[in-house]
Amino acid sequence: MSAPGAPAAGGAPGRPGAPSAGGAPAGSASGPPARPAGASSAPPARAAAVGGRGAARREQIVTAAARIFAEQGYAAVGMREIADAVGIRGASLYHHFAAKEEILYAICLTVTEEPNTLNLPLLDAAGTPSQRLAALVRAHLEHLHRRRVEHLVGLHEMAALTPEHRAVVDDHRRYYQRRVRGCVAAGAASGEFAVPDARLAAFAICDMLNGFSHWFHDDRDLCLDDVVEGYVDLVVGRLLGSPDFY
Repeated sequence: MSAPGAPAAGGAPGRPGAPSAGGAPAGSASGPPARPAGASSAPPARAAAVGGRGAARREQIVTAAARIFAEQGYAAVGMREIADAVGIRGASLYHHFAAKEEILYAICLTVTEEPNTLNLPLLDAAGTPSQRLAALVRAHLEHLHRRRVEHLVGLHEMAALTPEHRAVVDDHRRYYQRRVRGCVAAGAASGEFAVPDARLAAFAICDMLNGFSHWFHDDRDLCLDDVVEGYVDLVVGRLLGSPDFY
């Protein structure tokens, strides 16, 4: 799996959030595309636990499970190991998640649904396409820095999701990429970006950003802030050719 924005094969007709034939690009005068139907859906197990203490405990479970999956592999870990890592009884774990696959689904949502919610409003803010896309690049990398383990687990273990959960995750990814493409298209239409193909540019941008989690480590000699600003310059100033201050 890739974090939001990674290109995916075209969705089946009628899938939530799929682009319609001949539709205006995201960010055009017609507005951004509709969000995926599953955009606000948490894993179904024990929905009453979501909110307040339940939400905090679920976050602990997801974080701990991501770490264990990264170290041992999804297939090698059982619900008991996850409960032990969080410091709760097995029965308490089932209060939040009915199955291990639902925990993996929640992990995948932290790097698909979550950045859609946190980052995409930046593309609707005031400012030029250069300024809005620069803000998105910063937010995207800072989110990946916080969710690096979850992102890598999703990349390696996504095949274990149910088809229904995989479809929701893919829809979130496609939606993010379309919003990036819409911003690029708006900048190209105004003459701000010097790119002939907004779709191809959006694929390149998202792949470049998502690759950050593979190589960046806090214990090395590169500073996160410097890397983020370097990426802004590479994406907006060099790849897209924006002459604007961003």
